[in-house]
Amino acid sequence: MKKQLALLALLHMNVHAQSNYLDLMKKCLLNTIYEDPSHQGQAFNLEARLAGKDWPSLAHTMIGIDGLNNTQFCMEDIIKNNVPGDLVETGVWRGGSVIFMRALLREYNITDRVVWVADSFQGLPTPNPKKYPADTYTFRIMNEVIGISLETVKNNFAKYDLLDGQVKFLQGWFKDTLPTAPIELIALLRLDGDFYESTMDTLTNLYPKLAVGGYIIIDDYEAMKACAQAVHDYRNAHNITDPIEPAGWSIVYWKKTK
Repeated sequence: MKKQLALLALLHMNVHAQSNYLDLMKKCLLNTIYEDPSHQGQAFNLEARLAGKDWPSLAHTMIGIDGLNNTQFCMEDIIKNNVPGDLVETGVWRGGSVIFMRALLREYNITDRVVWVADSFQGLPTPNPKKYPADTYTFRIMNEVIGISLETVKNNFAKYDLLDGQVKFLQGWFKDTLPTAPIELIALLRLDGDFYESTMDTLTNLYPKLAVGGYIIIDDYEAMKACAQAVHDYRNAHNITDPIEPAGWSIVYWKKTK
């Protein structure tokens, strides 16, 4: 009996330590600890930061606490149900979301999955208004905010001691890198490409690789009309009826059922 109680106590301690680590990761990625101002120079606003409604000047993610919690929920469901495949984000900014994915793999001692980090690492592509008219207004976003270098993102991974062989980078425009990306199967696919073209390139090339039982997360679905239009155009063209669920401000997701 004493051995059983000791084992239960140890398991409880491990779960508690795991929870503390992941909570601390979220606080660090959102920088709610040192409270950096927004990129626009506005004073730190905890409500806006947690909601994902500001552009932090230093924090490594802008998806807010709901976005991080959603990523954790999807990954833990994938792990629980043994859904096969790697983890992918297309459009990573400073790398916060994919850093958190790698942290989750470490915390659950998973060594047979890769985190794929796909980005141009130079900002948004020049829109093609004739081919993708929905993208024209989106280019108003300043590329000096969106365009984060590959070296910076790698350094951000290293700051958390999470830059290793389970992290792989795909540098370039999605239309060039995704068709030939050496990704066989995906369990979690997270899109943050803003544009219609970028969103459609990702869906066309990677959604067929998403395993049944896996999840797709769409960032900027509510904030960028072009992004939402691409999602609905793709779903309609491929008869995807899995319900779209909200996951915080401007983020939606669904579980692939067939």
